[in-house]
Amino acid sequence: MAKQKRDRNNLIALTGATALVAIAVNFAISAINNKHRKKKDVPGSKVRVNLSASEITKLAESIINKSKQVHDAVASVSLEKVGYVNVILPLAELEAQQFPLIQSCVFPKWLSTSEDVRKASAEAERKIDGHITMCRKREDVYRVVKALTVTGDRLTNDAKSFTRFLVREFERNGVNLTLSKKEELQRLTANIDELSMQYICNLDDDCSFLLFTDMELEGLPQEFLKSLERSEDGKRKIIMRSHQISPVLELCKVGSTRRAVAISYGHRCEANVTILEQLIQLRHKLARLLGFANYADYATDDRMAKSSSKVFEFLESLSASLNDLAYRELSMLKALKKKEEGESPFGMEDLSYYVKRIKDQQFHINFGVIRQYFPINLVLSGIFKICQDLFGLGFKEVEGAAVWHPDVQLFSVSDLSSKELVGYFYLDLYSRVGKYAHTCVIALQNGLLSSGSRQIPVALLVSQFEKEVDGHPRLLQFSEVVNLFHEFGHVVHHICNCASFSKLSGLRLDPDFVEIPALLMENWCYESLSLRLISGFHQDITKPIKDDLCKSLKKWRCSFSALKLKQEIFYCLFDQIIHSTENVDINGLFKHLYPKVMVGLPLLRGINPASCFPRTAIGYEATCYSHIWSEVFAADVFASKFHDDIFNVQTGLQFRNKVLAPGRGKEPLEMLSDFLGREPSIQAFLDNRADIN
Repeated sequence: MAKQKRDRNNLIALTGATALVAIAVNFAISAINNKHRKKKDVPGSKVRVNLSASEITKLAESIINKSKQVHDAVASVSLEKVGYVNVILPLAELEAQQFPLIQSCVFPKWLSTSEDVRKASAEAERKIDGHITMCRKREDVYRVVKALTVTGDRLTNDAKSFTRFLVREFERNGVNLTLSKKEELQRLTANIDELSMQYICNLDDDCSFLLFTDMELEGLPQEFLKSLERSEDGKRKIIMRSHQISPVLELCKVGSTRRAVAISYGHRCEANVTILEQLIQLRHKLARLLGFANYADYATDDRMAKSSSKVFEFLESLSASLNDLAYRELSMLKALKKKEEGESPFGMEDLSYYVKRIKDQQFHINFGVIRQYFPINLVLSGIFKICQDLFGLGFKEVEGAAVWHPDVQLFSVSDLSSKELVGYFYLDLYSRVGKYAHTCVIALQNGLLSSGSRQIPVALLVSQFEKEVDGHPRLLQFSEVVNLFHEFGHVVHHICNCASFSKLSGLRLDPDFVEIPALLMENWCYESLSLRLISGFHQDITKPIKDDLCKSLKKWRCSFSALKLKQEIFYCLFDQIIHSTENVDINGLFKHLYPKVMVGLPLLRGINPASCFPRTAIGYEATCYSHIWSEVFAADVFASKFHDDIFNVQTGLQFRNKVLAPGRGKEPLEMLSDFLGREPSIQAFLDNRADIN
């Protein structure tokens, strides 16, 4: 028994297929043994799991009371006596201590099996969020922190960054405004929130649908057709929701059906156009009140882009550089439609269908067959091995740790060179009733390095996979493999972060930057060497996916991507224009801009921007560009540093130390430029697509 335990502890140090088989078996064994473990504390983690509903309520009250005490104490400091010790240190320590406790109250609402606990967690989140919002509007605390930016008090660079961050947070909440302007800001914010929710509710409440015969839905799989409601005359009902619209536009062979669906989907919620116009006006007023020329400048000011003009420059340059490739793609799509459907004109409703048709003809990839090479345990062990070899990290399951469900596993992460503990992460991968339905990473405790002591970061990766299918381990779709790599990129980023302040650490980073490491990790899903590490035929996992299929997947990834990307750029430009310009005719802009960006492809008649663009209403207004921004710069990092040697540990360690570690203590552009040896560029992204196409 002792030898078996010692061998299991060292599994990650093994290499090659033997290690991966052993690790995969280890995953299965550990899952079986979870329920028999005696629970123990996790050294360095302040995260509390398995709290009851009453314990969550009491902890939330304690968090709020402690926060009030600290903020009151800071506010009482005389402006002549402000200093690091009596202003910054108490606020920084409060953040570091309370963040894992706040998360302990909040994360059960997504994951607990108890409805009472989920309700208590949601209520605790509501109260804590309300308190935090109030703290960010405290003028007495703002005056003290602001005074420190004048005196300096010999602050370190990290302390200055933290102080500037606090000041900006206060001022973006209008704390520095006069009373009348604060009241106006409050009214504007309330109106914006109300209209935003009305906009989303209108889309959610839309019940429009179309009816089709089976012949009109030719090409759609039988499983999909069986899932549709039938009308009294036996026709199938297609409701105007993306989960039904997307399959029709991608798979239906009947052009008139695709067109009818696209037009109906684009006609939805015409009342939202007026709401969108009102929202834009209110946002511009809010931005001007806070000292910005327009809302887009306000939205981008605290991001990597820094200004709306920089976003325009990025989007327009990228769009123009894609024109030639997009023209070639469109010509091929038009030719294929003419061959299959005759002289009917090619429209935007045909894009998804004919892109898929051409890619299927070019690559003959059967994703059902590919899935058989990705048992979930083998994929996870392969991800561990790649991160071990690339970033110098060791992974080991923490046996006997308290968890909120028997399927949950906790892993420690250590530095392979120093053997020092770096952090922890929980895996909660399998579906159950009441659980959050998507894949994401939640920061439970932020890492920080201050005065020689280190707080250990703790992350949580959540997904919703079926644990077993017909008694066999879950096989992942290739898209799920890519998504798992993406999310594990967030885990590694969180774990490797060692900023001096909790508020500058974790995943609460610049939104233009935080996705770059995760998108970078996706590249290892398309390289032959790494694909062979994470794959194995489910009936004999020593047989990985074949090289020719690996190469096909890599080409398939970027094939016919220019038009798709330009369609995203169109939405981003539209978003940026309406939020940087006053009194825009948004319907007119929509109709004019689409063919200009989409190399002459016309917009369907009658489509309104509010039908298909909820992001302008809530959550991503004036920042829709951010995903493309991150994708382009992640491509630059991979092409420039990893493309020729995807397991170069020296490069991986440099990325870990220069890009993952600093957190918000450094500007993202500074970190990327330091790693690349130059400013990031769009060229590598473009070259990759040009080479493949």
